Amino acid sequence: MANPIAAMESWRGRLLAGILIGLGAGGYLALGGIPGAVIFAFGLVGVVLSGAPLYTGRAGGNTRLGPLAGILGLNIVGAAAIGLLVLACGSEESLARAATLVDGRIAQGPWRSLSRAAGCGLIIDLTVWLYRQSKSLIPVLFGVPLFILCGFYHSIADVTYLVAAAKWDPALLWYYPVIVLGNYLGCNVRKLIFGKEKTT
Repeated sequence: MANPIAAMESWRGRLLAGILIGLGAGGYLALGGIPGAVIFAFGLVGVVLSGAPLYTGRAGGNTRLGPLAGILGLNIVGAAAIGLLVLACGSEESLARAATLVDGRIAQGPWRSLSRAAGCGLIIDLTVWLYRQSKSLIPVLFGVPLFILCGFYHSIADVTYLVAAAKWDPALLWYYPVIVLGNYLGCNVRKLIFGKEKTT
């Protein structure tokens, strides 16, 4: 029988993390507002309970950029697959909401996008860390709606939005790398304050 922990650390777990966040993002597109922000938490609840490697869950304190890039890449694939699903069978409201989200993000420009992505990275890193410390889902159930209602940007969820919007803009060439970097910076604020965690 396969080791479930090893399976989660493989490409399958990385793909699953992207799918879970994509499903949460799809729920947000379907509902919008506070209900959508709340239902989005399904994605991160699934990630922390399964142990699937998520870019924003692993970026804090991770100095091994090669493995982190591998996590990011497969997270993107999983989230993009859900974006295609939303594009194929989502409601008109979902698709319109995706287009509005993408237009609004690009309009913010590089600096504000970086700042908003850093805010998301900070919240997600603290949320995952608090879950690991307490094994309570309360930080997750509040942390996810918090970053959405603050208008912050999650690099994996945004893949689902971008694919569902089905529109190309040259600004995406700067936008996506900027939010990936912003998430990374935000995820490492805790490390900057407290230093690297000791492992036993």
